[in-house]
Amino acid sequence: MQVYVSKGDVWLVDRVLVTGGAGFIGSHLVDRLIDEGFEVVVLDDFSSGRRENLNQHFGKANFCLVEGDVRDRADVRKALKGVDVVFHLAAIVSVDFSVKNPLLVNEVNVGGTLNVLRESLKAGVKRFVYASSCAVYGEPVHLPVDEGHPARPFSPYGVSKLAAEHYCRVFHAVYGLETVCLRFFNVYGSRQASGPYSGVIMKFVDRLKRGKQPIIYGDGEQTRDFVFVKDVVDACMRTMRCENCVGEVINVGSGREITINELAKILIRLFKVQKVKPVYTESRIGDIKHSCADMSRAKKLLGYKPKVSLVEGLKRLLIEYGMIDDYE
Repeated sequence: MQVYVSKGDVWLVDRVLVTGGAGFIGSHLVDRLIDEGFEVVVLDDFSSGRRENLNQHFGKANFCLVEGDVRDRADVRKALKGVDVVFHLAAIVSVDFSVKNPLLVNEVNVGGTLNVLRESLKAGVKRFVYASSCAVYGEPVHLPVDEGHPARPFSPYGVSKLAAEHYCRVFHAVYGLETVCLRFFNVYGSRQASGPYSGVIMKFVDRLKRGKQPIIYGDGEQTRDFVFVKDVVDACMRTMRCENCVGEVINVGSGREITINELAKILIRLFKVQKVKPVYTESRIGDIKHSCADMSRAKKLLGYKPKVSLVEGLKRLLIEYGMIDDYE
């Protein structure tokens, strides 16, 4: 149990719910919460999350798994019993998948979020932290992108995250639920899924480890802001201690952009396969050209500053997976 301050009042946080807690980011957040002594409940339907991400916590007195769906009120109510803070990470996160399945993505990402918000309000939750995405911005009109930038999503996924953000704001303004929306940029690290809908880093890693050429969509000059998963978790933890972030949306990135061409070069160098050259193919529908986070608000409100550089983070990732031997 830990003490926090909200609106000048002191309150205790004992039990925390992480929806999507068996997933990539969620499981790292669960690790941190458990390490800091919280009781943690995970709600996950394992449509994309994996049990092995939580193996180290099964059997612990301060860990509970509820296998269920955020769209199911009974499942959500069960998971919310005694919960003080909710981290809502459960979602379908693929842009490509959303282009092909917009109705399902809306049902899970918007309807599921509304369901968890409604039940959190009923359960007396103190704070609700929503994992949003930089996809809400669409194609930037200026860089770096601050939170006041126009929100013009370029994919059904982006639309779903923005709609859910609006519900969070309404639940704060109308019902008084303390909500915080964190707009994650391109998160990477261990436990990130490989496959047709995985992020560009894991796609490159998967192909390079099999001796194949990375595939780059478009000319490779598109830029992204990659942020290490441990830094994202740090930002999440800080939202519980922040008195002035309630009702806000906050970028969580590195504040630096890099081209996909440069990313490929770094990974090729780390794999020590300099003779390998990327293969270029047509651009994908729903992809934006440039992305980079303005981190001013995160620094001001959360005291957040990313600690892990992209090269360092990639080295950690490859070492953990046994793909390179050391930091040289």
